[in-house]
Amino acid sequence: MKRLPAYINDLEAWKASFHFFQPVKVRFSETDAFGHVNNTKVFVYFEEGRIALFEKIGIMKEWAARDSDAMIVTADLHCDYIRQITFGEALQVGVKVEKLGHSSMELHYLVVNEQEEICLTGRGTMVQVNKKTERSLPWNEKMKALFQPYLT
Repeated sequence: MKRLPAYINDLEAWKASFHFFQPVKVRFSETDAFGHVNNTKVFVYFEEGRIALFEKIGIMKEWAARDSDAMIVTADLHCDYIRQITFGEALQVGVKVEKLGHSSMELHYLVVNEQEEICLTGRGTMVQVNKKTERSLPWNEKMKALFQPYLT
């Protein structure tokens, strides 16, 4: 990468800090008339990665339960496009918790191809909110502990 995004200080250290990856295969329907992945589809890859992480640590079930007061919403999401991606490519979507706040978290994303070349990087803020009031809801101690192994 010629120029690093503002959220990456040291590329090699940043890459090494990812410990969770979700495989994604590029579907034909995600490509455009030029044969590469449409720029809007990459946010679905980020979503696949973060949902897989939330499922792995066991928190997604809690948010999805009908009787749960909590849910997670996206406050912002940003992508830096590094390399073109085409139909059929096998990608690995890395997700890590960069920062855990009172009721929010900053997630970072790293998408690499089979040659381990960086295709995409990204960052975004997720906020836990109360389903009824739609106001932020603080993390409880159990949730903080679940995120700890993925926090850099």
